[in-house]
Amino acid sequence: MSDKEKAGALLFVGAAQFVIALVVAEALYPGYSVSANTISNLGVGPSALVFNSSLIIFGVLAIAAAYYLKNVFGGLLFPALVALAGLGAAGVGVFTSHAGFVHAAVSFVAFFFGALAAIAAYRVEKRPLNYFSVVLGVVALAALGLYGAQAFLGLGIGGMERLVAYPTIIWVLGFGAWLLERE
Repeated sequence: MSDKEKAGALLFVGAAQFVIALVVAEALYPGYSVSANTISNLGVGPSALVFNSSLIIFGVLAIAAAYYLKNVFGGLLFPALVALAGLGAAGVGVFTSHAGFVHAAVSFVAFFFGALAAIAAYRVEKRPLNYFSVVLGVVALAALGLYGAQAFLGLGIGGMERLVAYPTIIWVLGFGAWLLERE
């Protein structure tokens, strides 16, 4: 397997297992509402083990993928953004919402640097994926700004947080799959 394929596999598997674990965690949490509850509520309830371990796995795999991305594309900026997003994701799994400010800080790191990584991927991806990546990153950043301003636009806190998180997760899945493509 080439370094490109290794990075792709790590990112794709990390994001895919997280999406599946998120659905399982939501189902395991009685009365959970995607609108009224934050995503991180899943990390302190009956679904905590599934949710937190999945986030830690996602983060660790993203950090490992960043190593290979450096080998594939050179430079440090893009791999650093991916690694920081992974560090934030793993941090959310370790520092649950009960950790207060630390949880908020690692959540911000995951959301902010994940969105920036999607935008920065413009330079390494081919058209049209690079355009889609920028749009996903910009949507995530705009939603992060709205979330921070507590402007939930009728989606509730959980719905707006998903508008922050899902575009980046979609980007990671697509980018990982693109990297897996053999040339």
